Amino acid sequence: MKKFRIFIAIDRQTKFLFLEAFILLGWARILKSIRFSKIADSLGEQMMETSFDTNESNKKIIRHISDSINIMSRHTIWESMCLVKAIAAMKMLERRKIESTLYLGTAKDESGKMIAHAWLRTGPYYITGFEVMERFTVVKKFAKKISK
Repeated sequence: MKKFRIFIAIDRQTKFLFLEAFILLGWARILKSIRFSKIADSLGEQMMETSFDTNESNKKIIRHISDSINIMSRHTIWESMCLVKAIAAMKMLERRKIESTLYLGTAKDESGKMIAHAWLRTGPYYITGFEVMERFTVVKKFAKKISK
């Protein structure tokens, strides 16, 4: 009930951003269930990166997208981990004509088992997955460039 009251109290624009994040997290989860080779081309140019420069006027919306993805991923009934969050955030940025780069990395956990992680960057800002990205070696990257 407390969460519902908080949701009612937030402004309309934020509600729509949360709804968009929720829907795109679901869409990204469906994509994750498809063989990766079939969806790779839709993620952008392989082994390329977008610029580390950014339009400062986008800084606020970038922050809102990052927050909405990270908040809503905790409230889905499906798994919304790193790759799902990165794909959903990439789509939200793309809808606003903001370029981004999705990174896939691997590492070994404490027991020596291979693990994977995904994170998303736009300009100099990391949107998702930044909390542990330093532990991983980049093995693939996808640049979602926006044609002007």
